[in-house]
Amino acid sequence: MVNQFWQKHRYGVMFGVIVLLTIGLDQLLKYIILISNPSLNFNILTIHLVQNTGAGFGVLKNQTLLLGIISLCVVLAVLFNYKKIQKEYLPQVWWGIFLGGVVGNLIDRFFRGMVIDFIDFSFWPAFNAADAVITVSVIGLVIYYWKK
Repeated sequence: MVNQFWQKHRYGVMFGVIVLLTIGLDQLLKYIILISNPSLNFNILTIHLVQNTGAGFGVLKNQTLLLGIISLCVVLAVLFNYKKIQKEYLPQVWWGIFLGGVVGNLIDRFFRGMVIDFIDFSFWPAFNAADAVITVSVIGLVIYYWKK
């Protein structure tokens, strides 16, 4: 019985676990940054608290509600279309970490009124773990679907 359930739902379970782990890691790191307010400088990399009320590159500053609504629409689109995602390892992983990253930033926007960023390369706008996994997953998805 357990084996039948696993065979039928293994990708859904894996997808859900990846989403939850991604959200958990993102929120844990942001919590640590919030409570410790570090100022660590490693030459080109600085770890410090940045309160971002907009999107990447300073776009849509102070538009937290709009960005939250857009994020919520993205989350709902992925969830409503989950059955269309190939039941293969790579697309499940890429879509799972993408969704986890979007939800991580969505949580910030709705509960903190801003996104907590903390990874700051001197030549690039500050970002967080959610931003990083969204970027990596989009690259992974582009490569995956391009090869298909």
